[in-house]
Amino acid sequence: MNSTTAQDKFHYVYSSDVDDNLEIKICTLEGKRDRQGHKELLDDPLLRYSGLYQSECSDLYVTCTIYADDRPLSLPTGTSYRPFSTRWNWNEWLKLPIKYPDLPRNAQLAFTIWDVYGPRKSTPVGGTTVSLFGKYGTLRHGMHDLKVWPGVEADGKMPTSTPGKTTATEDQMNRLAKLSKKHHKGQMLKVDWLDRLTFREIEMINEKEKRNSNFMYLMVKFPRVHYDGQDYNIVYFEKDADEVDYVCTNPEIVKLPEPEILLDNLVEIKHHKLVRSIRSGTVSRDLKPNANTRDHLNQIVSYPPTKVLTSEEKDLVWQFRFYLTNQKKALTKFMKCVDWNEPQEAKQAIELLSRWTPMDVEDALELLSSGFSNKSVRQYAVSRLKEANDEDLLLYLLQLVQALRYEPVQEEEKSTEDLQEPPQEEPTYSRDPLSQGNIYVADEAGDNEPSPVIKTITEQELDEVKSSSLKTADLASFLITRACKSDTVANYFYWYLLVECKEDKDSKVANMYRNIMRKFSKALMKGSWECKVRRNMLGKQQQFIDHIVRLMKEVSQFSGNRSRKIHRLRELLDTPELTRFGPLPLPLDPDVRIMEVVKAWLFKSHLMPAKLTFRDINEQEYVVIFKNGDDLRQDQLILQMIRLMDKLLMKENLDLKLTPYKVLATSASHGLVQFIESNAVAEVLDKDGSIQNYFRKHAPCETGPNGISPEVMDTYVKSCAGYCVITYLLGVGDRHLDNLLLTKSGNLFHIDFGYILGRDPKPLPPPMKLSKEMVEGMGGANGECYQAFRKQCYTAFLHLRRHANLILNLFGLMVDASVPDIALEPDKTVKKVQDKFRLDLSDEEAVQYLQSLIDESVSAMFAVVVEQIHKFAQVSIRPWLLP
Repeated sequence: MNSTTAQDKFHYVYSSDVDDNLEIKICTLEGKRDRQGHKELLDDPLLRYSGLYQSECSDLYVTCTIYADDRPLSLPTGTSYRPFSTRWNWNEWLKLPIKYPDLPRNAQLAFTIWDVYGPRKSTPVGGTTVSLFGKYGTLRHGMHDLKVWPGVEADGKMPTSTPGKTTATEDQMNRLAKLSKKHHKGQMLKVDWLDRLTFREIEMINEKEKRNSNFMYLMVKFPRVHYDGQDYNIVYFEKDADEVDYVCTNPEIVKLPEPEILLDNLVEIKHHKLVRSIRSGTVSRDLKPNANTRDHLNQIVSYPPTKVLTSEEKDLVWQFRFYLTNQKKALTKFMKCVDWNEPQEAKQAIELLSRWTPMDVEDALELLSSGFSNKSVRQYAVSRLKEANDEDLLLYLLQLVQALRYEPVQEEEKSTEDLQEPPQEEPTYSRDPLSQGNIYVADEAGDNEPSPVIKTITEQELDEVKSSSLKTADLASFLITRACKSDTVANYFYWYLLVECKEDKDSKVANMYRNIMRKFSKALMKGSWECKVRRNMLGKQQQFIDHIVRLMKEVSQFSGNRSRKIHRLRELLDTPELTRFGPLPLPLDPDVRIMEVVKAWLFKSHLMPAKLTFRDINEQEYVVIFKNGDDLRQDQLILQMIRLMDKLLMKENLDLKLTPYKVLATSASHGLVQFIESNAVAEVLDKDGSIQNYFRKHAPCETGPNGISPEVMDTYVKSCAGYCVITYLLGVGDRHLDNLLLTKSGNLFHIDFGYILGRDPKPLPPPMKLSKEMVEGMGGANGECYQAFRKQCYTAFLHLRRHANLILNLFGLMVDASVPDIALEPDKTVKKVQDKFRLDLSDEEAVQYLQSLIDESVSAMFAVVVEQIHKFAQVSIRPWLLP
């Protein structure tokens, strides 16, 4: 049923289709209790020990019973014991022992408030009764104030002697409740700012009525069914019934066409302009909030980036904008309050931007998201990024490259010559990176094939090539400038750009990225001698990767078993391009300068990734895995987030011995992965029987815990804690003992991030991967190491919660990236991560919440069954292990 606003919709579900127990929330009890008379005290002297005579707010509890046809349908369900000091506030959901399909149409709820004053002695404070279904067969929902009849138990008969809802016309509360109900159903026009004032006044009237009344009032909340982002009202319906006794629509609603329903509200527009006019600035400049308003402002400032501000909150922030200029965290909230389509309002905001306390680099990332298109705002964000050093910039570089797609663009003016000539297809240009020392860009041929048109051109000829019609703003210039000054930044900036250039060759976004790549190439060419060397190295890297791709393609097409393919791989690697290519920065880690390939192997898997061992300039070996036919961008993102979280924890002096190995996607179908010498936990258990046996074999110590080196055990406990918390926050799925690796020094780490953000191919996965074998490796659930593990988990969770906005901002910049699990539901990506942080909880509540997750994960029996099924189904050698 649609409301008259043409926007809100009411959704209904039959009670017979909701296979859940009925839940009722007991909220508060308001009013004053009358003391017993002398006669009652003489009859029962123990009454003097009741809470009524001991304190102003005694410890009460509430019972709820379901009645139908003058008899109870279940045993009473009561609230838990809770001490009170100033008011009765239970705020507790009661799950009643009856399901929705079993509820009859005439069901009633009988609430009785009890006061315990001795052993098995309790006296009723009062009772109230309310029907479950309304006049039209809809289950009650929302908050309800029920009148409590003093000194009696609730009467579940029909008609009841303790009605919670009165029908007296003089009852002001009842009248206002009916009007509020009509407003909710859409029978009244909804105006946000006016509704807020009205409902505040209704609350004041209700409070006054309750104080002046001789009755107490019990506030309860009835539930709704929440499914797939929608709230559903429950309508009574009995399957296989002879008659249907329900009504889905309200006969009072008469739908009439309203021609002005979609037009702007002139009153709101006038109110908005008056509040935000330039003249109001003289008043707001010296305006100071009172205590309540200051608390409200602080609450708004602490909102996560996903929180949408209401019109009232926006007006409040605008009103006290000058007061908030000394709070750097408030700037992003102020930017969200500005109507950038209003020139005067936008002008005021830009002028105030320069006076604001400079915001942190982490918060500036939010201003580069798709929600901010104003050029001045984005330029301010870039100016804050200039404060970041290269090490911090690399932590955000992947997201900053994605933020380029949100930069404001404008069409370049076409020359007269362009207008006279018909448009022609632009040829593909590449440069010979070895002979000319130029960067290898704009290869349109694909990932596994060299460009069909290889043409060496001069810098002047390249400038004559018609560039994209998209003109980038300052973020691209900033990134190009920083890349020209650092080998490491240039390395990753180039490869991140190249992947986007090849993603969708015909899109405007891809053209924009190609335009930035050309500008980057020209900036390196026109720069210093170091820039030219840097450009030459990037070209050599591109040629090197292309050579490896062609080689891997030829090996995959070579007939024969794996041994013959390995032999063929080694033959193809025995070329000057791969054995004597000189010092070359490895794209995966440019700090490592490789000289030649010394070893090669193929793993036994479907795609047969290659394990390549390089010799660097220090005569050390560096091992990588080259995967062809696999999109590594999701793994690249997760490893970047693990590296970021590791840095954040390090700043808090918390070293959890994480192993954020490096991953670089060199295209959408191939990339490089750092190889860490390790063994899968599943293999450790098969060969050694337990994790502790594995440690005792490789790191024995007679004086250490269980005969293991204390350093190794400490590393194991800390790394377990770090990865349990981080993989929980990132929603990493498909966790089994084959993608948990263990080093001889005690480092445990995760690999294979094909499922993130809550996706999991296995049914009923535990909240975090913490098997009994892992706990036994710490010495059991009763050991000191396990208790230390839990403390490390709590500490890491609390520290990362304090940096939640940074992590959410980074994920917000990735919503349009071609990351598989983000592309499934890009609009829900940030919300999924935010839900994991539980920002609605205090630190103490967050620790209790995480404690319950750990306990649930350890005791998850179904995960053990799934692990055994996976073990039996594992028929191939694990691709991460040496054959």
